Amino acid sequence: MSMNRRRFVKQSSASLAALSAVDLAPDVMARAPEILVRRAVKPVVISDYSGWEFKNGGSENAVQRAFRGITSGMDVLDALIEGVNIPELDPLETGIGYGALPNADGVVQLDASCMHGPKRRAGAVAGIEGVRMPSQVARAVMDYTDHHLIVGKGAQEFARAMGFTIEDDLNSASSRKLWLEWRRRMDPEHWLDPNGKARQPKPKHERDPGETLWAHEVRDGQWESRALAAGRSMVADGLIREGSFWGTINMDGISPNGDICGVTTTSGLAWKIPGRAGDSPILGAGLYVDNDVGAAGSTGRGEANLYNLSSYLIVESMRRGMSPKDAGMEALKRIRANTVESRLLNAKGNPNFNIRFFVLNKRGETAGVAMYRAGETQYAVCTENGAEVRELEPLLPGGPTE
Repeated sequence: MSMNRRRFVKQSSASLAALSAVDLAPDVMARAPEILVRRAVKPVVISDYSGWEFKNGGSENAVQRAFRGITSGMDVLDALIEGVNIPELDPLETGIGYGALPNADGVVQLDASCMHGPKRRAGAVAGIEGVRMPSQVARAVMDYTDHHLIVGKGAQEFARAMGFTIEDDLNSASSRKLWLEWRRRMDPEHWLDPNGKARQPKPKHERDPGETLWAHEVRDGQWESRALAAGRSMVADGLIREGSFWGTINMDGISPNGDICGVTTTSGLAWKIPGRAGDSPILGAGLYVDNDVGAAGSTGRGEANLYNLSSYLIVESMRRGMSPKDAGMEALKRIRANTVESRLLNAKGNPNFNIRFFVLNKRGETAGVAMYRAGETQYAVCTENGAEVRELEPLLPGGPTE
């Protein structure tokens, strides 16, 4: 087909202009990495206050160690687990790992879980005895089995098979002393104070012959078990810090390329019924990670998280567009609405317990929220600017027993 001269010149000029644009702009390809850099995430690690407070005699706390690992190219989960190993091994942290407050029989039973966002894999152990770092065993469950959760004696035997050291007793001198004090407060007629500071038992006419360790009774206008009441009295007397009484560390992190992982490790509620497993080893309750959305974890009353699957709820709320703070508040509101038993309510009709969430989204934005700003009121974050503590934002004013 023929083409007139004017049309030919017009098309040729357009083609030459396009080629010249490419030739004259060699930085077009050079700008592509800049666009990717702008879309990259600034790495961050978030944790409850234990991630800041304990160093096990070293120079780094948990969030610092995890952040250093992430920024040096380690797998995010490996870095987080190295971080939580610090308080797990620190006997001063009586809420997790070695030296943790034991169950009612004086036995330290530990729970842990981990989730790997990029791999879409997870692992957990519950009620494991004799292993100082259950977070590492949870990672082994994820790496070497098709299971997500192994419990009790089976978890210990799995750890033994994987080469972990199994100890007869994880109590420190401090945790054993605190357990004996709890026993004295539970049964002052039979467990005596060697210092002669005997606690007065209730008069016989006020005691129920069928009263048991876990029976609930009214104390200070609230329903409470004898076991929990004795533990709370130790917190009130300054023998146990509130964070260790509920006993958990949650840590989540994101790498520069946007990979998200999380880990939670705990000894659970102090003086718990032997065999009790809380929310920490249950995916969606005490920990949840979605690499496309974010991560959430918790400390505080585990049963509230189990009933509401709070960590999963937070991540799904962020999937729908909520900020980390708003998503955390949504979970707190759900817990408040679903807490209806009188024994779990204070005089105002609100939950008589505290619970906290640590939230991270895909953009590296974080938040720490709590039912109340009471007891443990701060959480830890580590960024390129270093480690710092931030204030938890409460849903309700006052404290849980007000």
